[in-house]
Amino acid sequence: MRAAILAVLPLLMGLVVGCGDREAPQAGASPTLQRIRESKRLACGINGQLPGFSSLAPDGRYEGFDVDLCRAVAAALGEGIRLELRPLTLAESLTAVVSGEVDLLSRNLTMTLSRDATGGNGLSFAPVMVHDGGGVLAPVASGIRRLPDLAGRTVCVISGSTNELVLADRMRREGVPYTPLRFRSADDTFSAYLAGRCSAISSDRSGLAARRSRFPKPQEHGLLPEVLSREPLAPATAQADPAWADAVRWVMHSLVEAEERGISQGRLETTLAAARRDPRRSDLRRFLGVEGNLGASLGLPADFSVRVIRAVGNYGELFRRHLGQGSALGLERGLDRLAGDGGLQQSPPFR
Repeated sequence: MRAAILAVLPLLMGLVVGCGDREAPQAGASPTLQRIRESKRLACGINGQLPGFSSLAPDGRYEGFDVDLCRAVAAALGEGIRLELRPLTLAESLTAVVSGEVDLLSRNLTMTLSRDATGGNGLSFAPVMVHDGGGVLAPVASGIRRLPDLAGRTVCVISGSTNELVLADRMRREGVPYTPLRFRSADDTFSAYLAGRCSAISSDRSGLAARRSRFPKPQEHGLLPEVLSREPLAPATAQADPAWADAVRWVMHSLVEAEERGISQGRLETTLAAARRDPRRSDLRRFLGVEGNLGASLGLPADFSVRVIRAVGNYGELFRRHLGQGSALGLERGLDRLAGDGGLQQSPPFR
């Protein structure tokens, strides 16, 4: 009997291991990516209320820098993926991405330890796409020119935002007493400011400039000179799916890499044809998917970078179109210049 059991035991163990192998996901497989391909839909959470980043255009469609980041990811996934944009408040967005209600969050979100940590919001951040800073906006006629002028005054803030904490920290350090007036949404916060319910409003400097561009009289409102904090804004995915986070991360890198290589939307086809003709340009051929298949390790097509550039252009084009000097916001690129030009934007090697 003992001999019979010993003889059968290896067969039983083989059956158990075999069943386990069939049920376990393949190494590097992304459940999010699988769900997107099955549904043919990428759900992307946006602010929806912030000109330059994501807001409604006159034709009723959403436009902006963050919207184009969503479009870039959708394009990278291949043909037939429909992009679904979902406007979310800050509180809603943090829950939506972790629960899987949205696959990607692209809404001028600051990367912080508490949001990134497993014990916090459990997000996985892509590269920083805009290096911003906290600021304060006040009516020019109010005489408020610097932070000390806010002593004893009320400041409107978005409840739960990093700006709420940043302002509190800075005012405590400066010894300036003030009263925060909190609102759940950006719309409510800015409506209260314009209605005169507070003396000033605090948010990211780019966000304040964006909202001011839609004020009835933008010139009557001025940004205070103090930069209250560093606010690195980055897209985010759920930390529970690292393979999907990798794919999104390298889509963002491809935008910067394209600018570093001088590949614009208008020059893409010419550059692609040149890469196909010249086998000596191996690094360019790898980036464009002409040689090798870097996309495979991400679950993306070999030419995912080509699809991204064709859809939205390179990083510099996105910045100029929505945030830069040619846009309604008129922001300087500053830290968001390429590293070769003294900024912080650079891409790791595509190899």
